[in-house]
Amino acid sequence: MSSQLSGVLTALATPFAPDGEIDEKTLRRLVDRSIVGGVDGVVACGSTGEFAAMSGAERRHLVETVIDQTAGRVPVVAQTGALSTREAVELSRHAEAAGASVLMVVAPYYEPLTREETLRYLRTVADAVDIPIMLYNLPGATGVNLSPDTVGQLAREVENIQYIKDTSADMAQAGQLIHRHGDVISTFVGWDSLLLTAISEGAAGVMAGTANVMAAELVSIHRALRSGDLDRARAEWARIYPLMDAIMSAPFIPAVKAALDAVGFPVGGPREPVLGLDAATTATISSLVQTLSQPSESH
Repeated sequence: MSSQLSGVLTALATPFAPDGEIDEKTLRRLVDRSIVGGVDGVVACGSTGEFAAMSGAERRHLVETVIDQTAGRVPVVAQTGALSTREAVELSRHAEAAGASVLMVVAPYYEPLTREETLRYLRTVADAVDIPIMLYNLPGATGVNLSPDTVGQLAREVENIQYIKDTSADMAQAGQLIHRHGDVISTFVGWDSLLLTAISEGAAGVMAGTANVMAAELVSIHRALRSGDLDRARAEWARIYPLMDAIMSAPFIPAVKAALDAVGFPVGGPREPVLGLDAATTATISSLVQTLSQPSESH
């Protein structure tokens, strides 16, 4: 798919079987769940997908599985960043060959790099492939914040750098990306609870782990905003916000998985060393899921 990426993208969770291996059958059903919910794309091996806890072989298998299951129905974004430039290039070339629509590239996340090292890494990966690149700005993990002007400079210099996922949680920064550099790069905000603000501000879209749980609701809010119906968007947002806030306020990966369990779509726990949620937080999320499943008064 060569069309411009926009809208609500699900950062897919990765289901694990009781033996700790990737549960491919459930993963395929999870892809279908998002597509049926109306999302505009799915993301394989993102942070919500626990890529950092996987081997290279597992990451390649997961990307292939998601692309196969999607079967061209929506674009697939494959996160191919790695600790070394060499591995990131290998994963990127593999994902391109497997049929990914866009590659999302996070900077190495162990040793904080200098600005020059970060830019060289990103340029090298982008130059190794032909399909569009989405920069993944994740300063909490990488120790490096890609400033809006740096992003704009990169997008102007490297033809296939066309998107950025900004997970700084800094809406002022996202606003600068949108308004200063929107002519060369499309901004996706990667902080789920900023969806209403981000789309209102003019972001191309949002990438949301919570879309695993409530895809149709997030898509409906996005569509309302795009059609100019702010009142409907705000009313729907107010309805889902308690659950959104509970998930965002807890350790995110186990919270998404607990919420999926609560909606009757168990995907197993997170891969250790990450552990499941405590009982109280799990109960809170489960209760909010049940509340949300009740018909609203406006329907």
